[in-house]
Amino acid sequence: MTKLPFLALAVMLALAACQPAPQATLGPDGKPIPVAYRITPQEEAQIPVRLLGQVNILRAQSGLGPLALSPQLSAASAAHARDMAAQNRAWHFGSDGSSPLDRAKRQGYFGALIGENISETYENEISTLSAWMQARDTRDVIMDPAATQLGIGWLQEPTNKIWWALNIGS
Repeated sequence: MTKLPFLALAVMLALAACQPAPQATLGPDGKPIPVAYRITPQEEAQIPVRLLGQVNILRAQSGLGPLALSPQLSAASAAHARDMAAQNRAWHFGSDGSSPLDRAKRQGYFGALIGENISETYENEISTLSAWMQARDTRDVIMDPAATQLGIGWLQEPTNKIWWALNIGS
């Protein structure tokens, strides 16, 4: 069973090798210019499903149970993403002094809130998840054995900067 994810990865890598590599635009320093990710209206409904799928793959590989999407945690996450953008600062406190737990309760979530991960980036949700998995404190939120629910929210500015908020609860 644990060989299946590795087999799928090997197949994806083999298929990717068949595709011509896109040519990156180089800046004056000779390094590739980063391309900002743009969320399209068609992708908005796909983002929570893609993120949840990747989180559940990571959790399954560690023997942990899957998470389900929570509309209440997603609403709290979206509200906080908007608020971080308005404050122009990625942090866990709302402009009204609210905590992640306060925001979850406002949206009707009364389970235990395990934690909140936030990000200010130009990258998509999977790249952001990868960054969260590389830091122990944010990885611990995602991989908490007691977790059962996930909510994701974001706001993309006209400059393409994306404010991400992820709430995990049980």
